[in-house]
Amino acid sequence: MTEHYLGVIGIAEALGVSRHAVHKWRSRYPSDSSHPFPEPDVDIDGAPGWRPPRLDEIVQWREGLPGRGAGGGRPPASRQDYLREAVAHGLTRDEALRALDTFAEEFPEMTEADVCAWLVDHWRS
Repeated sequence: MTEHYLGVIGIAEALGVSRHAVHKWRSRYPSDSSHPFPEPDVDIDGAPGWRPPRLDEIVQWREGLPGRGAGGGRPPASRQDYLREAVAHGLTRDEALRALDTFAEEFPEMTEADVCAWLVDHWRS
C-alpha cells in the first residue's frame, strides 16, 4: 500500500503560503537553530516529505515564529484549520478556497470563521 506524504507544496497549500516560504523557513531555521523547522519524515532524491498528521506540529512551529511586520499577516486560525483539513482530504488550496467562497455565498448569515468551523467539524466527525 502506498503511503502518502506532504511535500513542500502540500505544506505550503495547507498553511496558505507559497512554497518559497516553506523553502525559506527550512533554510533560515535549520536543525541546529534555536527554533528548528520540523525535520521531514522522508527524503526522496532530495525532496522532503512529512506525514500528514505532522501538520499540527508544523503549525505550532510557525505560531512560535516572531511576529511579522506591517501588512499581510497570517490567515485567521479558523481558515488555517480549514485549509489543513481540506488538504488532508485531498483538495488543493485553490479548490478549498473556491469551496469556502461558495459556502459563504450560500450561507451569508454565517461568518467565514463559522463556515470554516462547520466544515472542519463535518470532516472530523
